[in-house]
Amino acid sequence: MTAQSDSAVLEHREITYDDKSVRAFMWWSVGWGLIGMLVGLLAALQLSLSDLSFDLPWLTFGRIRPLHTNAVIFALVGNMMFAGIYYSTQRLLKTRMASDFLSRFHLWSWQLIILGAAITLPMGITQSKEYAELEWFLDLAVVLSWVAFGANFFWTLKIRNEKHLYVAIWFYIATIVTIALLYVVNNLALPISGSKSYGLFAGGQDALTQWWYGHNAVAFFLTTPILGIMYYFLPKAAERPVYSYRLSIVHFWALVFIYIWAGPHHLLYTALPEWAQSLGMVFSLMLWAPSWGGMLNGLLTLRGAWHKLRTDPVLKFFAAGVTFYGMSTFEGPLLSIRGVSALAHYTDWIIAHVHGGALGWNGFMAAGLFYWLAPKLYGRELWSTNWANWHFWIGTFGILIYVVSMWVAGVTEGLSWRELTPDGGLAYSWVTVIEKTQLMYWARSLGGALYIVGWVMMFWNLWKTAKLGEAVTNKVKVAIPKIEKLPETTTGLVFGKPTILTVGGLVAGYMMIDGGNIPLTIIGFVLLFMVIAGAFFCMAASRNGENRWHDAIEQKPLAFTLATLFAVALGGVVELVPGIVIHQEAPMTPDGRYAVAPYTPLELTGRDIYVREGCYTCHSQMIRPLPEEQLRYGDPSHLAESMWDRPFQWGSKRTGPDLARVGGNKPDDWHYDHMNDPDFVTDGSNMPAYPWLLTDRADVDLVTTKLEAMQSLGVPYTDEQVASADADYKEQAEKHVQNLADAAKTAAWDSEIVALIAYLQRLGQDELTTEVAEGGN
Repeated sequence: MTAQSDSAVLEHREITYDDKSVRAFMWWSVGWGLIGMLVGLLAALQLSLSDLSFDLPWLTFGRIRPLHTNAVIFALVGNMMFAGIYYSTQRLLKTRMASDFLSRFHLWSWQLIILGAAITLPMGITQSKEYAELEWFLDLAVVLSWVAFGANFFWTLKIRNEKHLYVAIWFYIATIVTIALLYVVNNLALPISGSKSYGLFAGGQDALTQWWYGHNAVAFFLTTPILGIMYYFLPKAAERPVYSYRLSIVHFWALVFIYIWAGPHHLLYTALPEWAQSLGMVFSLMLWAPSWGGMLNGLLTLRGAWHKLRTDPVLKFFAAGVTFYGMSTFEGPLLSIRGVSALAHYTDWIIAHVHGGALGWNGFMAAGLFYWLAPKLYGRELWSTNWANWHFWIGTFGILIYVVSMWVAGVTEGLSWRELTPDGGLAYSWVTVIEKTQLMYWARSLGGALYIVGWVMMFWNLWKTAKLGEAVTNKVKVAIPKIEKLPETTTGLVFGKPTILTVGGLVAGYMMIDGGNIPLTIIGFVLLFMVIAGAFFCMAASRNGENRWHDAIEQKPLAFTLATLFAVALGGVVELVPGIVIHQEAPMTPDGRYAVAPYTPLELTGRDIYVREGCYTCHSQMIRPLPEEQLRYGDPSHLAESMWDRPFQWGSKRTGPDLARVGGNKPDDWHYDHMNDPDFVTDGSNMPAYPWLLTDRADVDLVTTKLEAMQSLGVPYTDEQVASADADYKEQAEKHVQNLADAAKTAAWDSEIVALIAYLQRLGQDELTTEVAEGGN
């Protein structure tokens, strides 16, 4: 690269970069990541050896599984992401981060949040939403920490010495604004105590909102920031420029626009309206193009550097990580196809998919980043390149064992669940299917253990590098160039191609909002495709290979941020606004009662215990309209059945059977014995025991407060029901106590087991008929 001419430079400045924060985030990522993966290995082993919970509440699968996912997502990947962003942002903008205080506040507040999660989740303090389990007080802390991060980042953009915003910065902007939007909306809740809250949304509306958040948390926390890191660090490691800048533009805008619409593909064959399911499937399939465009842009950047790939562990990890990104973004749209979803959903195939992304894409990109950063941060070569290469091969072998075993287990489960006997009955019991997959569960544990061995090798390698070197303070002199503004006219701004395309996108979005108007929706989709095609054409047809409108927006962070916010918000509005009216009037019986009655005080308490113990991690409450599910569980679930559920309980994985119709199928004493010793009641069960439920007392002091909170959220409790909540609780509890006494079982009326039994016996016992449900939808 040639030096800038003196006439193009205003001045030279000396910049001291803040790499102290980068080092801290790197080490926290490595440390928390090891803890998170060890917890995941314990959870995996518990599916084969349920006694590994040791009858301790805080070690059961339902409590440590959310701890594992939060540790990997927010601790490992989150800290890795921040390390990469803080390091690259300062170099790309040629300035130190704007505020050392905000950098430190962000660093330590984030670690305290993770520590809070590590304490509260095993205690059963959870909202029970996928990737959003943290309770309200930790949610507030997350928002505060994220605001500090965002303020520091955008303040740094303001004082930058490089006016051009490189590709990586685009992805960082998209991450910051979209995660803020997703997290706040999905976690709107009403606190009822210092450790308990009820969400603003319920039932189908909550399901739609949760998977709008859940899918896009994967998109904008586990994908876009890592893509930004790829665009900066992979070319640096390869010593090659990014393959195609124009492809970067297409990749970014297509990805951030399309991704936000795809959430409902997690809810195929549920009681969600068909228009929402179809919307999610269509946009998921569209994601193939931009995702693979980004993968190819990364891999083709390695052209001319293949000789380094054989010996350089950094490039090995980056190349493999980007390849796993391509595999995951192929498999995701594949799983959104209705026929594939019918087989794969609720099975271990989904576990294979998410771990291919987490271990292969995120984990390998983290390893490549840390192996590249450590020598720069500590002023010496990596302690052992040989160890890093061995880490790569051991980790790769571990991932392949893990993913392949879960693919086999998932397909085995899906086919076994649907297989019928010649006379039309179910061929396999649930326990039989569990037994058939145990070999694959052991293989999964072996693969995870190998991956952890590689991670420990990396920890030791980085530690030795740091001990033999010393923390480096990076000081550089940067040239501050003169900025030549692009010519602009009022006519060009008002009637230019970006304005026309934006208006076209708004019109298309408006047309698609009304899912019931099929012709208008189809026209909207056609117009949307025309807008996207027009954007591609404008970039392809730009003169002299320049993207003039994009050059202009790249120099204006506020305009770029607003454009990004619009791109992601449009899909959110179109997806969520109709969800607000999903719940209409509650269906009524002919004699004027609710066909789906709100939970009694005892049942509501039992449901909270069910949530606390993480039962939703293994059991769903959504019977899909598939023949084999109706044979196994009963009639398909209706949307109105879950209208009082905060949060919804449709589930995402079945290690145990669906519970939507479990009420009335077994007597109270069966549930009592089953919670005390599942394997004794059902030989071969891998469910852990919950003996403390038989002796621990429920928090009956909160019963009235819970009903008051639900009443304020729209649940139709009368003032009389709220006033008599304590008495009603005890009256219903005594009936279950008597049922247990008749079977020679002893339980106190305020014990947790009685409340849980009441909740389980309630499931599927509403007076909802098919005709009433259709009228209520």
